Amino acid sequence: MEFTLNGDKMEYSGDPEISLLTYLREQAGITSPKKGCNDEAACGCCSVQVNGKGALACVVKMKKVDGAEVTSIEGMDLRLQEAFADAFVEKGGIQCGFCIPGFVMQAKALLDKNSDPTRPEVIKALNKNLCRCTGYVKIVDSVIEAARAIRENDKVPRADTTGKVGCNLRKYECDTATLGMRPYVDDMTRPGMLYGVFKLSDHPRAKVLSMDVSEAEKLEGVARVFTAEDVPGERVIGLIVQDWPIMIKVGEETRYIGDVLAGVVAETEQIARQAIDLIKVEYEVLDPVTDVFKALDPGSPEVHTGGNLLYEGRIDRGDFNKAIAKSAFTVKDRYITQRVEHAFMEPESCLAEPFGSNGDSGIRVYSQGQGVFDDRVQIAKVLGIGQELVDVIQVQCGGGFGGKEDLIIQGHVALFAYLLKIPVKLTLNRTESIRMHPKRHPFIMDYEVGCDANGMLTALKADILCDTGAYASVGMKVAQRGLGHATGAYSVANVEIQSKAVYTNNVPCGAFRGFGVNQVAFAMERCIDELCAKGGFDRWQFRYDNAIRNGSYTATGQKIESGCGLRETLLAVKDAFYSAKYAGIACGIKNTGVGNGMPDTGECQIDIVSGDSVIIYHGWTEMGQGAHNMAIQTLCEETGMNPDIIDVRVDTAKETVCGMTTASRATSLIGNSVINACLQLNEDLKTHSLAELAGKSYRGKWICDWTTKPGMPNEKGEEVTHYSYGYATQVVTLDDDGKIDTVYAAHDAGKIMNPILFEGQIEGAIHMGLGYALTEELPMEDGFFKSTRFVDCGVLKPQFMPRTVVKGVEVADPHGPYGAKGVGEIGLVPTAGAVVNALCQFDKQPRNTLPLRDKKVLR
Repeated sequence: MEFTLNGDKMEYSGDPEISLLTYLREQAGITSPKKGCNDEAACGCCSVQVNGKGALACVVKMKKVDGAEVTSIEGMDLRLQEAFADAFVEKGGIQCGFCIPGFVMQAKALLDKNSDPTRPEVIKALNKNLCRCTGYVKIVDSVIEAARAIRENDKVPRADTTGKVGCNLRKYECDTATLGMRPYVDDMTRPGMLYGVFKLSDHPRAKVLSMDVSEAEKLEGVARVFTAEDVPGERVIGLIVQDWPIMIKVGEETRYIGDVLAGVVAETEQIARQAIDLIKVEYEVLDPVTDVFKALDPGSPEVHTGGNLLYEGRIDRGDFNKAIAKSAFTVKDRYITQRVEHAFMEPESCLAEPFGSNGDSGIRVYSQGQGVFDDRVQIAKVLGIGQELVDVIQVQCGGGFGGKEDLIIQGHVALFAYLLKIPVKLTLNRTESIRMHPKRHPFIMDYEVGCDANGMLTALKADILCDTGAYASVGMKVAQRGLGHATGAYSVANVEIQSKAVYTNNVPCGAFRGFGVNQVAFAMERCIDELCAKGGFDRWQFRYDNAIRNGSYTATGQKIESGCGLRETLLAVKDAFYSAKYAGIACGIKNTGVGNGMPDTGECQIDIVSGDSVIIYHGWTEMGQGAHNMAIQTLCEETGMNPDIIDVRVDTAKETVCGMTTASRATSLIGNSVINACLQLNEDLKTHSLAELAGKSYRGKWICDWTTKPGMPNEKGEEVTHYSYGYATQVVTLDDDGKIDTVYAAHDAGKIMNPILFEGQIEGAIHMGLGYALTEELPMEDGFFKSTRFVDCGVLKPQFMPRTVVKGVEVADPHGPYGAKGVGEIGLVPTAGAVVNALCQFDKQPRNTLPLRDKKVLR
C-alpha cells in the first residue's frame, strides 16, 4: 500500500492489522505520538491527523491508511510548531508533558477548520483526550493563544523574566516536550536493544507447583527466559519492609495478580509476548484474603508470615469519654472511600544497559521512577553488587502522583540487562500497569465528633482501617498520615484515634497524592457539616472558629508555632461562600516532608561548565510539578544568573542523595540546598567572573532531623510531627439545577515561587479531587479487578471540568525557602468534602461513601 506521511510518499507491505501507532513508533521512528492506554482509544496521547482529521493512531489499522495522508507533529509547519510550543509554555498548559502532543494534534485539526474557536468549541475538540496533571484549564488557554498567534501571523508574547522567585519562568524544557520531542523512556532506543515482557500470576493467591518455560525458550527470537532462580542477589525487596519478591519461586504462594513469575527477553516485544503465552504454570489455587475485617480474624490465612496487621497506631490526648459526654451536639457515622488508580498518562518503562567501571561490570538504568537513589539501593541488592556499580539516570516522568515510588520494573530490567550484557527495555501496557503498581488506599472510618453549645469542637474519636493489599509499599506511612491528620484542619483537645493498615490479597496500595489525608479530611468535613446542621451553626464561621492557627495543636499534639495561613484561606473564599445559593465548604491541612521522626534530606551540586553554561544536579524527580524550575529560580534569586544558561540533571553518579519525590517536599529541600550551595558560589563571584569559575562545583545540603514519632516527644517534651504544613479552603457552588458551577480554591503556599505553575498545580489537583468525589474507583472482587480498562478508571474529560478560581495566600513558613510550603498534595485534600457538602446542601441527602458515581452533577 501507499500513503503520505508528513509530506513524504511511503510504501508499506507489512502486516495490515498492526496499528498506525505501532508503525509510526517502531518502524518510522516517529515518537511524538505516545502510547498511553493500551489501544483503547481512551487517552488521546497518540493523536495524529489522517486526511486532515484528528485520529487516534492506536486504533487506526494500517490497512485503513492506504491512500491516506498522515500528519504527526514532526510534519507540522514550523510556524505552527513554534506557536503551539510557545503558547503551551507561556500559558502553563503543560506539566509532565506526556499527553500534550496529542492535544496539539487535536487542536491543529480544529484550527484547520476554525481559526478562531470559542472556548466551548476548543473543549469539544479536545474531549477525546485526557490529562492527569493540569485540569485542562490552561490547555484550553494555550490552544486559544496558539490560535490567535497563527491567525494573526504573530508571535506568542514571552514573559520578560529574570528567572527569580515569584516570576513566571517558562517551564524547563517544555517547548520541546509540547511537540513530543523530549524523550520519555519508551522513546529511547540503543543499538542491539532487546525487549522484555512479564509473565504475571493468574491468581491472587495460589501455590506455584511447577513452571515449564521450555517452549518459550525455543521460540525464535527469544534471548532468555528469566525466573526467580536467576536473581544473583536479594530477591525480596521493599521501600520500608522487605516483603516484595521481584519474582515468585516455584513452591511459593502468589499474593496478588500482579506478582511476576517470569520474564522473557526477546528481539521484539511481540516475540516476547508470544513467548509469555507459551509458559505453562501449574497452580494450587487458594482462597484469597480480600476483606480487611476478615483478614484480622484469628483464623484468617496469613498473607505474610507473622499476621495480616502491617501497622497499628494510636493517639490518645485529653479525655475523650468525658468530653464527648459533656458535648452539646455529637455526630457518629461510618465513612468509606475507594481504591483509586493513579492513571498517570505514561505507563511504566525502563531501559538498562551494561557499562564498565574500573574493570567491573556495572549497570546504567534509565528510570522514570520517583526516587533514583532508592532505585539504586534496591537494584544493587537484587544484583548483589555495590551501589557504585549502579548508575540510575532520571528521565522525565510522564506523571507519577506517588504511583512510581516502588521498584515495579526497574529491578527486573536491570537484572535482564546485567546478566545478558546487552541493553534491554521493558514497557508495561496499560493493563499490566494497572495490575502491578500500588493504588490509593481504600479507607473505612468510624468517626464520632462533638462540640459545645457555642460550636467549638470538644472531642473526636476515629477508628481507621485501610486495605494495604499484598505488600507493604508505604502503607504503614499512609495509615500513619491518616492517624496524624484525623482531626482535619481543626484543633480538638480530646482525641482517641486508632489507625490500622491490613495485608490482603488485593492489589498493593501505597503513595498517592494526599497520602491518606484526603480520606480522613472527607470524613471530618462531613462530620462538621452534620454538627452545623444539628446545632444550627454557620458552616463558614464554625470552621473559622475551630481552624488551626498559630498556637493551636494538631491531632498528634504538635503545636503550630508560626506560618499557619488556614484562616487567611477561609477569608479568601468567604464572599464566594456567602454569595452562593448552594455551596459546600471544606478545609485542609497537609504535611510537607515525611517527618514522623524520619530525616528529610536534600543535596545539590552546581557545576560551572563555562561562562554560559551551568548545570544543577539534584536527586528529585521532575514529573510535571516543576521541581527543575524550583532549582533554577532559586539559583537565579541567589546569584542573579540568566536562567537561559542553566540546565538541570538527575544522576545518582553525582551523589546528590535524597529520598523519594513525595510529601510535597521537593520545593523546600531543593530550594534550601541550592541556597546553601550558593553561599560559597556568591563569595567566589565577588572576585571572579562566571567564566573564571569554569570547572568548579559547589555542593549544598539541607536536612530536617528534628521531627518526632507520634507519641514520642523530643527532649523538651514537644511533639514535632512535621517541619511544615500547607493549608487550604475550597468552596464548591452549585447552580439551581444542582450542578457544579464553580470551584473556589484558596491555598496558602507560603511563598508562590512561580504563579502560573502554582495555579496549574491547584487546577490539576481540583480535577483529580472532583474525580475522587464523583467518578474514580478501581473495584476488585475476589482479588481480581472488575475492569482494567483505562476508560473505566473514571478520569474526567475536559467537558466535565467546571470553572475554577484559584486564590493564592502567602503566609511564610519558617523553614521553607523564602517561606515556601508544599502545594502538590494539599490541592485536593479539601475537594471531595467540599463537593459532597455542596450536594448535601442542595437535596439534604446524606452521602458518606466515595465515589458518588454521579456525572450528572457536572455540566
